[in-house]
Amino acid sequence: MTRPLVANIDIAAMQHNLSVVRSTVPRAKIWGVVKANAYGHGLERSVRALNDADGFALIEMESAIHLREIGWKKPILLLEGFFYAHELPILARYNIAFAVHCDEQIDMLEKSRLDLPVDVHLKMNTGMNRLGFLPAEYSKAYERLKKIPNVREISHMTHFANSEVSGHKKMSVEEQLKRFDSGSAGLPGVRNLSNSGAILLHPQLRTDWVRPGVMLYGGTPGGKTAEEYGLKPVMTLSSEIIQIQNINEGDSVGYGSIFTATGPMKIGVVACGYADGYPRMAPEGTHVIVDGVKTRLVGRVSMDMITVDLTPVKDAHVGSKVTLWGNELPIDEVAEAAGTVGYELMCALSLRPRIVECW
Repeated sequence: MTRPLVANIDIAAMQHNLSVVRSTVPRAKIWGVVKANAYGHGLERSVRALNDADGFALIEMESAIHLREIGWKKPILLLEGFFYAHELPILARYNIAFAVHCDEQIDMLEKSRLDLPVDVHLKMNTGMNRLGFLPAEYSKAYERLKKIPNVREISHMTHFANSEVSGHKKMSVEEQLKRFDSGSAGLPGVRNLSNSGAILLHPQLRTDWVRPGVMLYGGTPGGKTAEEYGLKPVMTLSSEIIQIQNINEGDSVGYGSIFTATGPMKIGVVACGYADGYPRMAPEGTHVIVDGVKTRLVGRVSMDMITVDLTPVKDAHVGSKVTLWGNELPIDEVAEAAGTVGYELMCALSLRPRIVECW
């Protein structure tokens, strides 16, 4: 007997979301971002769904190699670049491009003896202060790369800290773009700029490549809901009621007894917990859908189960369908209630739920 917890992955929805990218920035090529096992949706599954992307971008070299081994012939980009010199011949052999964001990487490239050329994406730190060269240092890094015999193409990239916020007071897209233009002025090469937020809120930016991530999977980068952006949820996590408890005023539910009933209640026990990827910090009141009716979480999320209020679900029974997030309930709504973002819930899906593809 299998546990009734299922993650449905809607391939057609993912394809639709890619079409939203294409129609929003029609002149740009698209890196489909498939890092972290395609945000928890499955790398090979997402490759099939996103076959019309112009390239794939990710973090993990092993996954990049796997893409080549399963037949992906279009460009691949490692967004954090390489970490050790011995990786360079492997990346050259598999024709995998990579970010260059620090002097140490350039040192390793200068000392390498490669039999095949490599393409690099030189990253500028325009204010996010994670990876990249400062604008004043950028042209020097470019000139060093240009002198390395087996560096073939040099592209220019940065990452926006607040692309989902229009006119952010501390670090706006406009300010970062100003810094990027200043640091890369006069340098040839294509521009690789926009993440999901920039695609949706700043589609006018001049960029040759865009890097959609969460929007491909039906999540919102911020600013509006995914539905308002025209995006469709790809992952629907659902389970069932596995027992019903009738409790009285003063009775408590779950670990810590943090929820106490103020009157007679019907409580549904759902086969899903934090070991499955449901956020442990989801508070009382977080929405769930039972048999199409919106209700709420009560009590603490445990490893394997949650408990929900069945008061508004008149005909609830053992076996009633429960939607934790997805088609009836946006993942971002659940994430916000738990004090996190939809990205984390997607990536945190464990190996326990049964995965079902649908079209």
